[in-house]
Amino acid sequence: MSTLSAIPPRLALAFRLVSDSYIALFSHFIPCGVWEAVYLLDSLLSNVSDIRPDTIHADTQGASLPVFGLAAILGFALLPRIRNGHDLNFYRPDPKARYKHIDSLSDDNVIDWDLIEKHWKDLLRTGISIREGRVSSVTLLRRLGNHSRRNRIYKALRELGRVVRTVTLLRYLSEPQLRDQITAITNRTEAFHGFAAHLMIGGRLIGHNDPDYHERVVKFNELIAHCAIYSTALDITDAANALAAEGHVVDPDDLATISPLITRTRRRFGDWTVDTTPP
Repeated sequence: MSTLSAIPPRLALAFRLVSDSYIALFSHFIPCGVWEAVYLLDSLLSNVSDIRPDTIHADTQGASLPVFGLAAILGFALLPRIRNGHDLNFYRPDPKARYKHIDSLSDDNVIDWDLIEKHWKDLLRTGISIREGRVSSVTLLRRLGNHSRRNRIYKALRELGRVVRTVTLLRYLSEPQLRDQITAITNRTEAFHGFAAHLMIGGRLIGHNDPDYHERVVKFNELIAHCAIYSTALDITDAANALAAEGHVVDPDDLATISPLITRTRRRFGDWTVDTTPP
């Protein structure tokens, strides 16, 4: 899954792609005040680890129509946390389509399938160009955002986004397990940010404006966080094995509720001992 970090240097934000196994797969800095949703797909495409995510759990900003459309073309399932779902529009597949229980959700909004069909090849070419690395998804979405009203690619991408987002919203309303999944994973990611911030010696603000310095600070901070998470996971495993060796039943569902993001037993400054022996 992907989400934003909350580590603000003076001129930028640290953007992280965090997996559902508590590990940050990718991070880089983005300027303050930009539309953060455009970096979601770029982070996934820039990921070079062995873990290849196919689902994005993002913050509320991820519920953007062009991002939904582009994610579908690139083969990613976008499942953002939806804070104000009542403000988002639902769309009918056909003007004559009527529904018994949810008819009032769509009002008179109808999908323009002809527009999608007309520019479908253009959308596929765009997706291939991004996959091949010839154009960045960030650059594309920025350009489309700046020239949205006249750009045919933007209009088709937005229309495709309406289709995908409407289906996602309907799933969000009808599937409690999906809502629980999105909440659990986004909370897990926010917990990683909090854990990494806890290990950030000197505070969450980075005092230098050097981008290379920013990158080093965040990378080392994530490395320390990963080492601490790995060590805690080993401790939890040893404790569970010890209980099992004593004859206790270890329920996997109980283990699933234990997080390795533990801060109360973490000595951030190491062990300090005073040697009172005279020299």
